Amino acid sequence: MNADRISSLRKEWEAEEKIAHIHGWDFSHIHDRYDEEEDLPWDYKTEIDKYLLPDMKLMDFDTGGGEFLLSLGHPYKNTAATEGFPPNVELCKETLLPLGIDFKPCDNESDIPFADNSFDIMINRHGSFDPVEAHRLLKTGGLFITQQVGARNDRDLVEMVLPGTPEPFPELELSIQKKKFEEAGFEIIRAEEAFRPIRFYDVGAFVWFARIIEWEFPDFSVEKCFDKLLKMQDIIDKEGFVEGTIHRYLIVAKKK
Repeated sequence: MNADRISSLRKEWEAEEKIAHIHGWDFSHIHDRYDEEEDLPWDYKTEIDKYLLPDMKLMDFDTGGGEFLLSLGHPYKNTAATEGFPPNVELCKETLLPLGIDFKPCDNESDIPFADNSFDIMINRHGSFDPVEAHRLLKTGGLFITQQVGARNDRDLVEMVLPGTPEPFPELELSIQKKKFEEAGFEIIRAEEAFRPIRFYDVGAFVWFARIIEWEFPDFSVEKCFDKLLKMQDIIDKEGFVEGTIHRYLIVAKKK
């Protein structure tokens, strides 16, 4: 790789690094530049739709910007949500409250500001949760439906740029979480995990991604990882993409 191309790539990647931010949970900036979750053995929305009826009380904990929640089309009067990340809290106030959704800021999964036995279904996609608190909030027979990012998510990509970085959440294994739900008084209806590819078609998209997912890629920067990013570029030049592995799991748990 000649010096001019190396210089051009550095500028391109530094530009991606500079603009890396997120509004809600919106990855549209790298749409068509990477792929993930295209072939999970379940569809999270479909799983929720199997159980959700219009008259049920639904709550989404860690709703992000409310994008997924709104995609369910559930009656607003029967919908509640929480979010703890300050920029997303403001976004939810602007988008969810005017619709009549009962939105409350909350950044503590063990102290959620709703009454006991309030909900028929609680959902949580890629957020934090506490099975004991979920058990308190759900009605008897109520369901907690969650899709989670597992402990081994993106580990091969992390090793490419930050070798030796420890797993940020080693307890996020299906076997561990199933046991926590059972100990909290739930019956497990469905529990499944999957490892699937994630592909980046240009290194700039990966740079943006790594800066956004800072808990997986701590202290990542173009300057610190530049030589390793060049190796990643070599892979893309030869293969058309660089590939890692995502770790996902699904739990559907019923309050006894």
